[in-house]
Amino acid sequence: MKKLLSEFIGMMTLAMGVVGSGIMAENISQGNEGITLLINSIATVGILIVIITTFRTISGAHFNPAVSFSFYIQGNLNLKIFIQYTLIHILGGIIGVILVHFMFEVPIEMSTKDRTGLNIMLSEVIASFLLILIICMSQKRSDVAVGVLVGVYIGSGYFFTSSTSFANPAITIARSLSDTYTGISFDNVPVFIVSQFIGAYLATKTYQIIER
Repeated sequence: MKKLLSEFIGMMTLAMGVVGSGIMAENISQGNEGITLLINSIATVGILIVIITTFRTISGAHFNPAVSFSFYIQGNLNLKIFIQYTLIHILGGIIGVILVHFMFEVPIEMSTKDRTGLNIMLSEVIASFLLILIICMSQKRSDVAVGVLVGVYIGSGYFFTSSTSFANPAITIARSLSDTYTGISFDNVPVFIVSQFIGAYLATKTYQIIER
């Protein structure tokens, strides 16, 4: 139970950090999308470092079904826990987005932000591949080191990937409920999720080859 609670709180916090900072950034950037993205990325870096450092020794600090999928493939997570983690990640992300909208007094609406194209799919495959590979290669590092590596990578991914590096099926679903800067049309969600799991699978297999 403590593992599931940790994953729920961490995922909820991550969703609030990503979507909430996007709303705040949009409010104060006066229409400058570069500034909005910068603020959003910095906040995401910070929140990832905090939640990974806080919860890694308790639950592993997955906060991402793609991460849990990788650990399942590696044999470090059984099917039951993988399913539980995935469901709790989705629930945590949705609750986080709902709370953020209440805090900012923004109506909860399905996103109309279109994120389509083969380039976007490729971007999510690459973003997820690199994220999972970094996590796999960092399994023996300290909690703080992993938090910094993951946080800085995702923050950088906001800028060097055309999809802004979602790399997380649960946060993708949650962001479809927000018609704000960080939103994504629900029509785009299935393709994003498939791309993310492809990236996670390829990264895991690559890691297994490297570690042999």
